[in-house]
Amino acid sequence: MPIFNHVPVELPELETTTINRKRFYITSKGNHYPSITTVLSIRKKEGLLEWRKRVGDKVANYVAGKAAARGTKVHHMCEDYLNNISIDYPDKWKKHEKDFLPLCLFNQLKDKVLTNISDIYAQECSLYSDKYKVAGRVDCIAKYKDILSIIDFKTSTRERSDAWNENYYIQGSAYAEMFTELTGIDINQIDKTIGQWRKMFYKNKIRTTPGLQENLKNFYEFMAGDKRGAYNQLGGLTIKEYYNRYAN
Repeated sequence: MPIFNHVPVELPELETTTINRKRFYITSKGNHYPSITTVLSIRKKEGLLEWRKRVGDKVANYVAGKAAARGTKVHHMCEDYLNNISIDYPDKWKKHEKDFLPLCLFNQLKDKVLTNISDIYAQECSLYSDKYKVAGRVDCIAKYKDILSIIDFKTSTRERSDAWNENYYIQGSAYAEMFTELTGIDINQIDKTIGQWRKMFYKNKIRTTPGLQENLKNFYEFMAGDKRGAYNQLGGLTIKEYYNRYAN
């Protein structure tokens, strides 16, 4: 069983707030930046909406809830494993063994993916970018096969083609930009692990981040178009004022 090395890196711990049912992170300077997952959540929802309409809200909510709970448990297992909990605190690790399906997904990740990880720089850490005015919480930043990478753990129960992963790559590129801005350490590789299917998707960071820039603009347009944007405050400004000043 490997023992994982952790590289000390100073990163901020950000508070969060909800505006118009969207998550924003608050930086030490008081800036309010939207979560990258929130920014990407408004794009290309046609397939999801069609599925929800087909199966009904009750079934859709049940499936989404189960998937979220499963994903959270697998994430906790990965985090504890990479923190050497299974070695240092075996009794604490046993709590994971009662969750059968998440444990099966984790074991696939462990055997095919986690064994290739070394020199962990961050786990479940807050990141933000003053340049792009966006923030988020990254699963893991570490060397994967000796290349410093953004690593994101996914627990899809259906096999995914690489063409479905555009949001993942934009998200990963955003994390890479945030981490580099905060630390001066460059990251070029985005790794997305898909648990059940033992798949690893690789992508070089989107250097000019056109997808990130486009989606940030679309997000602020969406928020500014909401009638509640006339009075909800964002960094001392209404959402419309914030959009006009910073996001255009």
